[in-house]
Amino acid sequence: MDNTFVVNIIHRPEMVPEYAEKITGQGQEEDIGRKSLLTESLDIFKFQQETAHKNGLRVTIQMTYASLFNEEAVSIAKHDHEVYGDEIALSLLGLPCNEFRDKYRTKDFCIWMFSMEDKKSIVDDVFGKFHDIFGFYPRSTGSYYMDADLINYIKSRYPSVKCAIATCFEEGPKAYHTCNNSWYTLLDGGPWNPWIPSKQNSHAPAADESEDSGIVAIPHLSRDLLACYDGNGSNFGTHPQNVLRGMIYDTKTWEFPYFFNLVDQYRHLAAYNKGYSYNMMFVGPGWLNKLGRWEAPYELLKKSYEDGCRYYGDLKKQGRCVDMTMAEFADFYREHKTYSEPECALWKDILYGSDKQIFWYLDPYMRAQINMDQGGALVDLRPYAAKLYWPVGIGTKHVQDASYPFLIQEKYRAGYFTHYAGEGTIKSAKLCYKGEEVDLCLCRTKAHFSRDDRTVVLTLDPVEIEFADLTVKLQTKIYFEEGSSTIRYDRVILKMSRENAVITVNEYLVACYGTTEYPEDMTGIKLKVAKTLDHRDIDYEYRCREESLPGAAIASAVIPAIETKLLVGENTGKATGYIREGYAFSPMFTLGFTKELKCGEVMSTWLRLEKAD
Repeated sequence: MDNTFVVNIIHRPEMVPEYAEKITGQGQEEDIGRKSLLTESLDIFKFQQETAHKNGLRVTIQMTYASLFNEEAVSIAKHDHEVYGDEIALSLLGLPCNEFRDKYRTKDFCIWMFSMEDKKSIVDDVFGKFHDIFGFYPRSTGSYYMDADLINYIKSRYPSVKCAIATCFEEGPKAYHTCNNSWYTLLDGGPWNPWIPSKQNSHAPAADESEDSGIVAIPHLSRDLLACYDGNGSNFGTHPQNVLRGMIYDTKTWEFPYFFNLVDQYRHLAAYNKGYSYNMMFVGPGWLNKLGRWEAPYELLKKSYEDGCRYYGDLKKQGRCVDMTMAEFADFYREHKTYSEPECALWKDILYGSDKQIFWYLDPYMRAQINMDQGGALVDLRPYAAKLYWPVGIGTKHVQDASYPFLIQEKYRAGYFTHYAGEGTIKSAKLCYKGEEVDLCLCRTKAHFSRDDRTVVLTLDPVEIEFADLTVKLQTKIYFEEGSSTIRYDRVILKMSRENAVITVNEYLVACYGTTEYPEDMTGIKLKVAKTLDHRDIDYEYRCREESLPGAAIASAVIPAIETKLLVGENTGKATGYIREGYAFSPMFTLGFTKELKCGEVMSTWLRLEKAD
C-alpha cells in the first residue's frame, strides 16, 4: 500500500463519565442520576461530535449502556449516522447507571473483571438493548481491555462484530502507581497497534486462521512508545487531555506541539510497515468537564480537542490521512495484512530532547523491545508463542491482572544492573580482554532499519570499546525472521588496535517471569545446555549453580508457570554454552555463550520462543 495513514476517531456518550460525578456533585451525596451530570455529559458529547464533523472527520460512536436509556443521545447517534456516515457501535465502558446498579448490585464497571457468568449476562443485556433501539447489532465494540473468553463469547453470539478496542498499551503497574495505587487496570504486555487477537489470549496475535478470534483489535489510545514505557502511559498519548495531564504544553500560549509530533511519528511508522500506519483518538466526556481537569480550565480542554481534530482534518484535506470507522478499518486491515507480518516501530524521543532510540517488534510469537541507548540490548520480551491462557475476572486466579507475562522487562526487573549484587533481566554481550570486561549496555548507538521480503534487520552504528592496551570496534546486527519466533544477533569485530589480539565475547540473556515488580516462584524451571551427545541440567532451587559445555549448540529454559520454552543457540560448535541459576536475592536465570574472536570474525547467536509441552 502507498503510505496509507488511517485514523479512527471514537466518541462515547458516557452519561456517567469516570471522575465526573464527584466533580459535578461536590458536597452532595452520590447520585449517578443527577440531572446536572447527565446534561453536562450530553453537552460534551455534542461538542465532540460537532468538532469532528466541522473538520470533515467521520466518527465511530460507541454507545454506552447508560446512553441507551437517553433518548437524546440515541437521536444524535441516528442523525449523525445518516448525515455524516458515522458508525453506531457499542461500548462496554459506561456501564454505570441506576438501571445497571439496580440489576447487578455492584459498582464494578470494568467488563473483564466480572465473573464469566456475569460477563455473558451483561453482554446479552447491552447488546439486546442496543438491538431493541437501533434494529441491528453493532459491528464494533470495546473496553479498556477485553479478555479472550469475552471476545470469543461476543463473536459467537453476535457475529456482526468485526472490530473491538481490546487493550491499553502498557497500562499496568506504572499507571497504577501514578494513580495513587487506586487504578486496577493492569494490562501490560499487549500490542501498541492493531492486531488480530488469538482465541487463547487477546494480547497475543493469531498465528493463523485456526487461532483467529474473528475480530480485528485496536488499542485504547495511541501512545508514545518511548515515554509511556519509561513513565506513566496515561500522560503520553494522542488523547489531547492526556497531553494536558502530562503538562506537556505551553502554559502561556496553550499550544501543544508534542501532540502533533506524536501523530507525525505514528505517520512515520509507514516507513517500517510497508506503507501502512495507524492512529486513534478515543475521548470520553469526563475529560472535558466544565470545572476543568489537571489544573487546566475548561477553555483549554476545549481548545486541545479542537486543535487535535483540526490537525487530523487538515491531514485529510491534504490527502495524507484517511478517516475510517472501526468496522471499515477492520475490513481494511484484513485486506492488507497477513497473520505473520510483523508490526515494527523504530521510535525516537520527541518529548525530552534526548537522542534515545528504541525499536519495537511484534508478531504472533513475541513482543520485543531493543534499546539503542544500551548498545542494542533486548530489554522487553513477551513470549506470545505460548499463547498463554489467562482467564481474568472474579472467580479466576487473576481478578485484576490481565497483563501478558514477560521474560525480560527492564523496568520491573532492573535491566542492566548497577546495584551491589544480583542481576536484572536483559539480553546483551560483554567483551573480555586480559581480565577487563565491558558490557555493551554501556555503549550508546543508533539503529538503521531495513527489510527484505521475510526478514527485518536492525543495523547498529559501530561502537568502540577501550581496554587498557586494546581498542575494539564492534558492530551489531539484529535479525527478526518472519514466522520463525527467532531473533538473531551478529557481533562483528570490524577493527582492533592490535592486529593479532584475541578477545572473548560473552553473549548472555538474563530472564525470569512475571507481570509486576514482585518476584514469582522460580521453582520448577528447568535449565539445560546441550550438544549432540551431551548435556548439563539444573532444576531451579535458588542455589546459585552454574554448568557449562564446550561446543554446545543450545542453552534452554523451560518455564512451566507460563508454558514457555526459551532457547538460545550458537551454530558453529566453537563456543562454550552455559546456564546459571539465580538465588533468592536475585531470582533470575542466565543462558549464554562465550567465544574467542579475532579481527574480522563474527559471533552469531539466536534466541527462539516455543510453547512448552
